[in-house]
Amino acid sequence: MSAKFDKSKLPSRFVSVGPERAPQRSYYYAMGLTEEEIARPFVGVASAGNDSAPCNTMLDFQADACREGVNAGGGMPRRFNTITVTDGIAMGHQGMKSSLASREVIADSVELSVRGHCYDALVTFAGCDKSLPGMMMAMLRLNVPSIFVYGGSILPGRFHDRDVTVVDVFEAVGQHSAGNCPLKDLTALEKVACPGHGACGGQFTANTMACVGEAIGLSLPNSNMAPAPYKSREEVAIAAGEQVMKLLELNLRPRDICTKAAFENAAKVVAATGGSTNAALHLPAMANECGVDFDLFDVAESFKSTPYIADLKPGGQYVAKDMHDAGGVYMLMKTMLDGGFLDPEPMTVTGKTLGENIEEITWNPDQKVIYDVKAPITPTGGVVGLKGSLAPEGAIVKVAGMERLQFSGPARVFECEEDAYAAVEKRDIAEGCVIVIRYEGPKGGPGMREMLATTAALYGQGMGVKVALITDGRFSGATRGFCIGHVGPEAADGGPIALINDGDIISIDAEAGTIDLQVDAAELAERRTNWQPRQNDYQSGTLWRFAQNVGSAKDGAVTHPGAKAETHVYADI
Repeated sequence: MSAKFDKSKLPSRFVSVGPERAPQRSYYYAMGLTEEEIARPFVGVASAGNDSAPCNTMLDFQADACREGVNAGGGMPRRFNTITVTDGIAMGHQGMKSSLASREVIADSVELSVRGHCYDALVTFAGCDKSLPGMMMAMLRLNVPSIFVYGGSILPGRFHDRDVTVVDVFEAVGQHSAGNCPLKDLTALEKVACPGHGACGGQFTANTMACVGEAIGLSLPNSNMAPAPYKSREEVAIAAGEQVMKLLELNLRPRDICTKAAFENAAKVVAATGGSTNAALHLPAMANECGVDFDLFDVAESFKSTPYIADLKPGGQYVAKDMHDAGGVYMLMKTMLDGGFLDPEPMTVTGKTLGENIEEITWNPDQKVIYDVKAPITPTGGVVGLKGSLAPEGAIVKVAGMERLQFSGPARVFECEEDAYAAVEKRDIAEGCVIVIRYEGPKGGPGMREMLATTAALYGQGMGVKVALITDGRFSGATRGFCIGHVGPEAADGGPIALINDGDIISIDAEAGTIDLQVDAAELAERRTNWQPRQNDYQSGTLWRFAQNVGSAKDGAVTHPGAKAETHVYADI
């Protein structure tokens, strides 16, 4: 083994060093390893690859390419897989309850595999929404030298001479129900909207969290926006394998990288790109893994003063491929740093600071996707935090592309998404109302479903700007319109959202950051005395266990105490 790696100080010594480990070594010989290879550091290569959706179909290929880089750097790659739940397929039915819980299962399964087999470093590959934060949470939890790799986005489809994404299909369903889209057009669109491998192309949750990977320092610079079919994805995978060995040599770990300032940088990049509101759930969950205080209100504070400068779908015109062609996440961060919106000091997986990485980027004034911060699309963020009598623990709204930032109207209350969607399909929603979908929070759902099917149908019917929608559940990164999620406390915990009656006036001001229920305190107190908790239909299995352990959306809907309760870290065993 190379002198630069002292295996007597690495976790893999427990499965490969000394006479007492002969039984363990016999398994490695069975897989064809040599004595020299067993003596190297063991590097876990975690892939979320599967055949469930195009988001994940290229991941195993990329993870296998990573082995080449690990080998070149003097390590011994050990690939393993974990699950995903693909939101585009799970959307709009009971399957979406599995989505957020899958984030925890992904993080837990990666942790267990690394712990059980005593890996010394980790490279993770993810494509669909929850698998990205799930992988990064595991990296922070384990705190071995690690790099995150995004599998890449899908190329845009073409329909009627314009670029389209899966969101166009969701919205076409609404147009069809309104009589504005013939079935033959809907069928033609669904066949071309997703033309191959890769995750959803707009600045939805997957691409938002891919941007986070680079902004927070856990991914190689300008590695995540290249589409999945590009040859450069294989090159990134190999480079990640080589670089993780350098991190192991330096003992540079994820918690050295993900400081409070790094989380603030990541949140600002989300706002600057008009990214998914789900980042306000995933960033606090990641922070929990490394003991950094960073909740929904910290996210919102970072959002508050950040200009919106990337013209990306669903609020804008372009997709991830276009951002890659324009120079990627680092081109965006170049102008943000020049404008004083980022902290250059946090370390990254290059072994250099964020500022040192950005110094290597030359601003491209000719591209059309990323605006200079001196001339932003709008002067403040694409995503806004809200707080008020309806949401004492906060709520979140994406305002990118919205012209109207205030809304007030009577409540139309639904106890689950299915009931709301049925009303939308029947066109039984009045203009000017505030649709309330409750008991869809982390605990009450359980699982905190996304509401894209409902919001897209509204938009397809031309109602997207005529109503508001609030929920203790979530919204897809692809959602647009006046849609407020993560309302806390959730209905299952007796939050104010549980006490709303049809006709109550709800006032929202995304400019001031407020969301209020216009009902006097005495009336609310009386309603509270009559309120009874509801029992959901999941009284056993994974979703029952998730509901028993999950915390508030404000803190990331996490299911364990995190780094602050640790007595030891895996990497130090």
